[in-house]
Amino acid sequence: MTTSTTIGGTSTTVSQQLLDTMNGTNASSSASGTSGTSGTSGSDLQQTFLQLLVTQLQNQDPTDPMDSSQMTSQLAQIDTVSGIQSLNTSLSSLSTQLSAGQNAQAALLIGSTVLAPATSVSVSGGAATQIGVSLPAAASDVQLTITNSAGQVVNSVDLGAQSAGNVPITWTPKDANGNALPDGTYTIAATATVNGQAASATTLAASQVQSVVQQSGGSAGLALSNGNTVPLSSVAAIL
Repeated sequence: MTTSTTIGGTSTTVSQQLLDTMNGTNASSSASGTSGTSGTSGSDLQQTFLQLLVTQLQNQDPTDPMDSSQMTSQLAQIDTVSGIQSLNTSLSSLSTQLSAGQNAQAALLIGSTVLAPATSVSVSGGAATQIGVSLPAAASDVQLTITNSAGQVVNSVDLGAQSAGNVPITWTPKDANGNALPDGTYTIAATATVNGQAASATTLAASQVQSVVQQSGGSAGLALSNGNTVPLSSVAAIL
């Protein structure tokens, strides 16, 4: 049932629903819990507050007027709520547009060869697919180890000091004695030394983009010919 409250000496009445909304004691909202959000948006609260404010100003006691500082503070709080709500809407729209743009950009890579995180390299006809190393920080020394399918280390390449970032490597598939390695798939691993401490290093290998897939977070992923699926952001180079 809707009730009313008298304000001021002129017996002006204000809807109880209006007062409950401003005081956060709306009975119907409390009872329903999740029944809806009508009338609780930033703009709705702002309009309700202004209605109550105008009523109070019209019926205030001239000998004891309203505190202007409190009124200004309340107006600022309501305006902030409305502003944050508008900002959230804008950011949500921008996020959707960025995701759509990223998917379109990823689709253009289908059929292209990219340098992306991988732990293996293919050797065919005496030539190896291009490889590389990604370093989180500048390293005083970087070592690349190549292992065959039997788990034997066939070669180790000292890359020396390298700057932070992606480092492309041109590797001739030969063992430690200079003999050509047979065709097949080899495992690659890299270690780095940063400030005298062992640091992680991510190996990269060239592979062709076969398709674009949507990952769990909604971002675009690239399905590669080597069987790996990598985020678009992890592509080190387009070859």
